Amino acid sequence: MTETAAHFSFVNMLLNADPVVKAVMLILVISSVLSWGLSFETVRRQARLRRLLKAATAKGLGAAPAVEQALQPQGERSAGLAVPGETGGEYRVRIERAMREAAGGLVGASDAGLSILATIAAVTPFIGLFGTVWGVMNSFSAIAGANDTSLATVAPGIAEALFTTALGLVAAIPALIAYNRLSQGMAGLGRLFEQILRREAETMATRRGASVKVAGFREAAE
Repeated sequence: MTETAAHFSFVNMLLNADPVVKAVMLILVISSVLSWGLSFETVRRQARLRRLLKAATAKGLGAAPAVEQALQPQGERSAGLAVPGETGGEYRVRIERAMREAAGGLVGASDAGLSILATIAAVTPFIGLFGTVWGVMNSFSAIAGANDTSLATVAPGIAEALFTTALGLVAAIPALIAYNRLSQGMAGLGRLFEQILRREAETMATRRGASVKVAGFREAAE
């Protein structure tokens, strides 16, 4: 009994698995490690950006130099353009749109791993299912070759099949949970960005209105 259990141990099962099943297992293990690594890295990046955005929301862009350097030049450049017949509202929207394009770079750096996580969550169960089907086929082949339906004949293929199914779920479930959670985090970052963009665009539009009034007052005085 002990010898049989040792023969069907986890290590022996991996070493004696069919080459195709070994390839499936390797893909699933790599996918699992990749999903965990991407999850932790994305969490770290989102946490850093969230701290910067909260500081910028509470104290202004000067409290978050990285955000200021990304948004301010685009906003100032758009604010400096003169468009004939443009209303104050259109002017503010144009500034906000320019800064939103710049903000996309910061957001993109924080959600680069989400598409990969979504792919892992969607694909790995089917990769595991392929390994399962292949393992069952090996079991039937063993039965046909040995003309024997004993447990010793079918166990290796069935064990491979069940293990690849488990690996597929181990890779897919954490990736799906991480994707949903991190997507919610990105939505929260987007709301913080919207507050900052509206405030900064309004500030620049107000400065422009004040400068236009001053210029008009000087022209009238002259």
